[in-house]
Amino acid sequence: MGAWEGSLLELIDVTRVVGAETHIDRVSLRLERGSLNVLLGPTLAGKTSLMRLMAGLDRPSSGRIVANGEDVTGVSVRRRNVAMVYQQFINYPALTVYENIASPLRVAGRSAAEIEAAVERAARLLKLEPYLKRLPLNLSGGQQQRTALARALVKGADLVLLDEPLANLDYKLREELREELPRIFAETGAVFVYATTEPTEALLLGGNTATLSEGRVTQFGPTAAIYRHPADLRTALTFSDPPLNVVELTKTRGEFVSGLGFATPAAGTQARLPDGAYRAGIRPHHLSLAERPGAARLRGTVVIAEVTGSETFIHAEVAGQRLVALVPGVQRVQPGDPVTLSFDPAAMLVFDADGRAVETSPRLAA
Repeated sequence: MGAWEGSLLELIDVTRVVGAETHIDRVSLRLERGSLNVLLGPTLAGKTSLMRLMAGLDRPSSGRIVANGEDVTGVSVRRRNVAMVYQQFINYPALTVYENIASPLRVAGRSAAEIEAAVERAARLLKLEPYLKRLPLNLSGGQQQRTALARALVKGADLVLLDEPLANLDYKLREELREELPRIFAETGAVFVYATTEPTEALLLGGNTATLSEGRVTQFGPTAAIYRHPADLRTALTFSDPPLNVVELTKTRGEFVSGLGFATPAAGTQARLPDGAYRAGIRPHHLSLAERPGAARLRGTVVIAEVTGSETFIHAEVAGQRLVALVPGVQRVQPGDPVTLSFDPAAMLVFDADGRAVETSPRLAA
């Protein structure tokens, strides 16, 4: 198939059933040309299955896949201009790094000058310049993955699928590439789909995010907007690392009351909610050891404290429930120590008894 001029990729009620298992369940997405789209979800959420359907490697059991207005549901991957990079790198073992990167350009009949310029640019970006004459077996795992990524980037595909492509790279290179990739994506004009299990990576990449859970897309839209305003509790749980603290609440007489020992006024639009049972999501970095005016307080006991560089994870038991706080600095607390964790009630994500997000305070923090 030719290029998708001014194109987009649409999935319309796509379902994929294998045996008795539903891998993808009624997914509908519209991905614009030149866009970066992150698939965010835990292992086995359906990210790879969804990308295989987009690529044409698998066919949906029902639903349609449309590229630039043309139904491509049954079109083989060989007839699509698609590039895909897996977490487990795939390279041609008998070809040098240079030839691995150049291979899609040679197949496309590009000139020697075009090939050299494209390979040099990709090699420079991915720090592969010293290794261009080596065979893949003489590279580290990270270098082999960078080679596979470079080959995908130079191909000039209409659809580029990246399945956790940075997972095997060292921390410093991952951070560099996370900053560079959005710019590269914007320049190519292709539809990019990037799968990750890490909420932080989704936020760093920006673009749009589809949160996946058990083969379903729970929400799709601008990444920052979904993080700040998840449509339901499942999306909020998917988009939280460390895990979201979920607290049971009861709204009565204008207050949210928790069995964990705090009560806070239902402010802003929350004041109009009917009395009844609710659930609050409190992100770990919203919990603090510092007591501020107007803050809600949770009093408990330290279970364990984990120092990670400039931050400390404090796991505490509060009224029989385990909570986790992510606080700045090295905190000298020991198991069994009493601890008071405070938070701004405006930072709570509030959900009804069915897990649907309710109206939130306009002061909701990131």
